[in-house]
Amino acid sequence: MKGNFNIVLILFLAVFFSCKGNLEKKSSEPDNGKIPSTLDYAALVEQASFEYQEPIRPGYEQGNPWWNGYAPRFLYAPAFNLPKVTGAVRYRFSIKLTPASGAAETYTFDAPTPTSPLSPIWNDIKPGKAELTVTGLDENNHSVGTSGQKSFVRDVPYKGKYPNPARTYKWAAVQALRYIHTLPAIQSWKTSTTPDLSLSQNAYPCKIAGSTVSIECLVAKYLPEYKTEALSIAKHAAEFLINQSRPSGEPLAFFPPTYYGDKLAAGKAENKDKTMMMEAATAGMAFLDLYNATGDKTYLNRAISIADTYLDFQSVDGSFPIKVDIITGEPVYTSKALLTPLLEFWDRLDKEYGRVAYRNGLAAAEKWMDLVAIPAFDMSGQFEDVTVNVAPYSNLTECTAAPYASWLLHRDNITLKAKTDALDLIRMSEDQFVHWDEYINAKWNICPPCVFEQFRYQTPVDNSACVMANAWIDWYLYSGDKLAWAKAKALVDNIVNLQDTNSGMIPTTWDEYPSRTSRSLWVNCLLNSVNTLLRMDALTSGNAL
Repeated sequence: MKGNFNIVLILFLAVFFSCKGNLEKKSSEPDNGKIPSTLDYAALVEQASFEYQEPIRPGYEQGNPWWNGYAPRFLYAPAFNLPKVTGAVRYRFSIKLTPASGAAETYTFDAPTPTSPLSPIWNDIKPGKAELTVTGLDENNHSVGTSGQKSFVRDVPYKGKYPNPARTYKWAAVQALRYIHTLPAIQSWKTSTTPDLSLSQNAYPCKIAGSTVSIECLVAKYLPEYKTEALSIAKHAAEFLINQSRPSGEPLAFFPPTYYGDKLAAGKAENKDKTMMMEAATAGMAFLDLYNATGDKTYLNRAISIADTYLDFQSVDGSFPIKVDIITGEPVYTSKALLTPLLEFWDRLDKEYGRVAYRNGLAAAEKWMDLVAIPAFDMSGQFEDVTVNVAPYSNLTECTAAPYASWLLHRDNITLKAKTDALDLIRMSEDQFVHWDEYINAKWNICPPCVFEQFRYQTPVDNSACVMANAWIDWYLYSGDKLAWAKAKALVDNIVNLQDTNSGMIPTTWDEYPSRTSRSLWVNCLLNSVNTLLRMDALTSGNAL
């Protein structure tokens, strides 16, 4: 099978005008305010197949970086940064494909440059392990050298219909809350203001103690029989965060620590007296949740103090370092933080509590994201347990990309650039991390549809499914694109279907090893699953959150 430049041009024009129309469509009340009760899955599969032919921010377009050099797999047609060959007038792309079953196949087409996308044959290629070779050809169709080779997985595209949820979203959310509330490590907070480190993830106070506070506020709301002890747990976890925070007058005044004790990554020498700049925003959000639940201004004031420290610490260009010395405030690396958690925190203080002092800081942070982070398109992982000082694009994750897409789609007066950026971030996240069927290259089973967390943790995680689902929901609510809704629903429905119906546990990792007898649970991940389930319940049943 062969293609030529005209085919590529026609495809790009068709895709461009299709996507342009989708971007210009504004429907804050999609389908007259209704969530679709039925979906034409055959049409949605066709739509997805068409969209998969379009490269995502290809580096051959002016101003775009070559972001996919470390990418192990693709759903959207890729283009690669391969060099020209002296004497070549065109290039032959040859893909040897080893499918999941059956004999190997070869696909070829010609293109004018070695960086041309694989669009002409992309939808013909079956899922499998692909070996791409790009060869330069002269005017006589003779080879004048190899431009380069790439190995990757052409993964299984969106399939359409996935299993409906076995139970209601709200039932699943409430049972998950009941489960985590009764865990011994959570119950220990009733009588203690220090964490039970038998739950080793308590080594991460902002993330885990903060999420515990927020979860128990939800328990108090949705399980009134537990309200008294839930708020006691939340208050004690909050007291721990306050007691561990830096004192007034220091560079990071009122910031709770990222690390505590010596378990997990807290025990690594590189993390001693260090903190991740964006994690204090998680604690700030938890204090706001607790203020809402109790009316105690102690927690509102603590959140405001954290927000003020962020404002004082912000660089002139609006940016923040990704990791700093918690005592001196000196940056550990030159790399910068991706700012969605702080944007959400400052914005909540403004919108819900009338605290307008953060608007200039928020605008500066948005400007930095708009002018620096998004053009670079290096949506790398910024996890406390993974080294963040890595080569650009070597540890991409949807955990930074998809939430910023959601942020863009929640803003007032959304610009064409913001729409384009949001859609690119969502598509990149799907391209690299969403698995619509069994992963071809895995040595163990996964539970699709699911979402891998990052390049350096090729494992499906419920939190990852949540951030993707929420980004697709936000795109649907903005554009009315039913494919986005269908993709979101498939992921959220799988949260319900993977839940243990006896205990109510929602597993954090959606993988299956023959030797594994139990699944992992992370408090912060379960919090996001619960909130996502409650959001779906509100959207589909009209229940108010």
